[in-house]
Amino acid sequence: MNRVLAHTGARYPILQAPMGWIARSPLAMAVSRAGGLGIIETSSGETENCQHEIAAMLASGLPFGVNLPIRFLKDDAMLRYVCESGIRFVTTSAGSPAKFVAPLKAAGIAVYHAVPTLEAALKCADAGVDGLVVEGSEGGGFKNPEEVSTLVLLQAIREKTDLPLIAAGGIVDGRGMAAAFALGAEAIQMGTRFVACAESPVHSHFKQAIVDAPTTGTYMLNTKSSPCIRALKAPFTQSLHESGLMGPDAFQGIQDVYFGGNMNAAPALAGQSAGLVHEVLTAEQIIAHTVAEFHSISARMGQWAQAKTFG
Repeated sequence: MNRVLAHTGARYPILQAPMGWIARSPLAMAVSRAGGLGIIETSSGETENCQHEIAAMLASGLPFGVNLPIRFLKDDAMLRYVCESGIRFVTTSAGSPAKFVAPLKAAGIAVYHAVPTLEAALKCADAGVDGLVVEGSEGGGFKNPEEVSTLVLLQAIREKTDLPLIAAGGIVDGRGMAAAFALGAEAIQMGTRFVACAESPVHSHFKQAIVDAPTTGTYMLNTKSSPCIRALKAPFTQSLHESGLMGPDAFQGIQDVYFGGNMNAAPALAGQSAGLVHEVLTAEQIIAHTVAEFHSISARMGQWAQAKTFG
């Protein structure tokens, strides 16, 4: 039995990443209806709005999850709301989950923490999490400046723990999913791929920028300070890349990027997998194509294993 499916109630082990302002109910519902697991973000800090989004998901009857970014929560209001709402699955991130695990699990919630290093994974395992979201440096958004790819990180963590792993970073399709499963994952999480899907609320300029991006189309920014992020290349991010530093006001225009389509108002967070996204598809198309391709690759490799050949 796939443990991530058991924890989430989803049909397929494909999660949508909790992008700030973007991961709201229209996108999450589309992903969950298609058999994946939509996740509602709370990193925007808009507690009341996020609670309304969670309520909408609960009313839909669809399986879904909520992300709690520990460092960005202003108080315990969101934690209390989640614990009292009947939610089944939560991912935590951006900090130590140690103080969150007990109340969440007492509420019957499965807790997976997002980790960028082996050391963080082992600490989270000791803290009692139910699973891990393994975030390789290929992914978009907030990153660890000491880059470790999904390919290496999955292997390192699987070697040291038997917890269920969700692979995140660099995955947009069934090829990436099959590779992640071969390395020990039981699910995948996609962010950039779902930003550029039909149901994503972002402006068409942002979606097209992802479609147009090459595999070298992102920068790692602010690597010598905090927060370190990965974002699309643009004149705005080029200036940040060349200066080597990113001021606290860099994100002031982020909603203008997302919803106004001004790709130079702030860093447009995206992963290297933007170079693998070639068109805007619906969430249903993305998930159906990913599952079909995963099973096709798995069947082919299974035949090689049966015949003890390499193709």
